[in-house]
Amino acid sequence: MKTRFDVVGVGLNAVDYLCIVPHYPCFNSKVKMLDFKREAGGQIATALVALSRWGLRTAYIGKVGDDEWGRFTRQDLEREGVDISGLITATGTTSQFAFIMVDQICGERTIVWHRSEEVCLKPEELNPEIIKAGRLLHLDGHEIEAAITAAHWAREAGIKIVLDIDSINPKTSELIRLTHILASDQEFPYNYTGQNDPLKALRHIQQQGPEVVVMTLGKEGSLALWGDKVFRTPGPEVRAIDTTGAGDLFHAGIIYSLLQGWGPEDSLIFANAVAALSCQKLGGRAGIPSLKEVRDFIK
Repeated sequence: MKTRFDVVGVGLNAVDYLCIVPHYPCFNSKVKMLDFKREAGGQIATALVALSRWGLRTAYIGKVGDDEWGRFTRQDLEREGVDISGLITATGTTSQFAFIMVDQICGERTIVWHRSEEVCLKPEELNPEIIKAGRLLHLDGHEIEAAITAAHWAREAGIKIVLDIDSINPKTSELIRLTHILASDQEFPYNYTGQNDPLKALRHIQQQGPEVVVMTLGKEGSLALWGDKVFRTPGPEVRAIDTTGAGDLFHAGIIYSLLQGWGPEDSLIFANAVAALSCQKLGGRAGIPSLKEVRDFIK
């Protein structure tokens, strides 16, 4: 059972409606879309899709509604080879969805999302056998009670835990203490610790338990505390079309590197390259590069 999956993920899924606009619209104005698409998304689900495409065995645990968006999410994960035996369907409710507006000039996006309480995963809905069947557990902490429960089971089984975190909850500290590798956006370390200095903020988080703490810096790359060493990894230069999913794929890059047994420097270079390449297409999953594309890009 322990080697059934390489990565088990517990967290968000969504359906994204993405559009590119020539500029961010002013209030009470109209703007024409330059491009539009619908795509399955969500932090954990997108990372698992990338890992599955790269040849790893993945399983997703989450929740959808019994609507068209839920069916779309389920079908997409199945098509991508992600095990969904832990995916729960809530009857009579709406799956999570989002409208994402992307600025053509810089590729940055604005997300407007909806998630009903009925599709929030509860601890009693988790399957411990699936969680303990992975080599690594990937969490996002949004459904924090479920994440904490899953983390305890993983710890008991000696499984490493990677946390993708961008929001603060009264139980966030409890989840961080259970985490081995934490990677966040640029704002989380400041908001969580109250520190203005990035390294002090990362050290404060590391003192709570994680061996590795990383903050992504957008086009500037990433800053990491890996054990007692500091790594500043510059962001590769690309023309950004859409930054949606870049953080999700950074985490996928870190996870893939860890499971290959790579060292800190190679892991961070790989993750930064994956994130940068993902920005060249509209949509998080559309931008997932192949392993060959990443290797060629790094060279």
